[in-house]
Amino acid sequence: MIIVKNATELQKVKRACELAAKALKLTGERICAGMSTRELDRIIREFIVKNGGKPSSLGYRGFKGSACISVNEELIHGIPSKKKILKDGDIVSVDIAANLDGWHGDNAYTFKVGKVSEKAERLLQITEECLYEGIKAALPGNRIGDISNAVQTYCENKGFYIVKKYIGHGIGRDFHEDPDVPNFGKAGKGPRLVPGMTICIEPMINSTTEEVKLLSDNWTVVEANGNLSAHFEHTIAITEGLPVILTKLN
Repeated sequence: MIIVKNATELQKVKRACELAAKALKLTGERICAGMSTRELDRIIREFIVKNGGKPSSLGYRGFKGSACISVNEELIHGIPSKKKILKDGDIVSVDIAANLDGWHGDNAYTFKVGKVSEKAERLLQITEECLYEGIKAALPGNRIGDISNAVQTYCENKGFYIVKKYIGHGIGRDFHEDPDVPNFGKAGKGPRLVPGMTICIEPMINSTTEEVKLLSDNWTVVEANGNLSAHFEHTIAITEGLPVILTKLN
């Protein structure tokens, strides 16, 4: 069931989104070569807790981190580890969700550690552009499929590969709500977008194949050919006019 939020509820989602976005901004300021992904996770957790929230991911279905931190060929759901040390040239997807007063906000960004390859630069550019193509299609009266198709078309026209096994989602009181928000599909299909809906659009894109593998930890998802992957995400609200990006800081 899709839950449409009233004005008061939208403000609560927005506050959670602002906390998640500030945590992601801090991540960008602190991430560096020589740091373990567990240390980065600690910084994220302490910031969220200090500001009155809880990391939505911590303990979710048994997940052991406060954020999903995925490096290079790791697409999503990387478990923070003291053994995983970031190095110059890495790309690092950090997916942060915050629970504030029982409401959730969710966002992700793939960061560069030092100087990265031209191949990585292009992957990050196109993946982020895919996110904004999807957001532009999130207009009242459109359907979820219009978002999905916008992301897929842009990605494939640029020569990259949409991961179809994992998708975006609704968000609110629950970390994951209806509707599903795929990054692929046909325009004009799926649930209609109405003001008050809050959804997470999150393109997950591979370099050389749409196929992925699940590692033995039963969480970390990697590009099947071992090549680079990227992931960007915003939580948005459907309005009477243009969509509002709730996880975008002013």
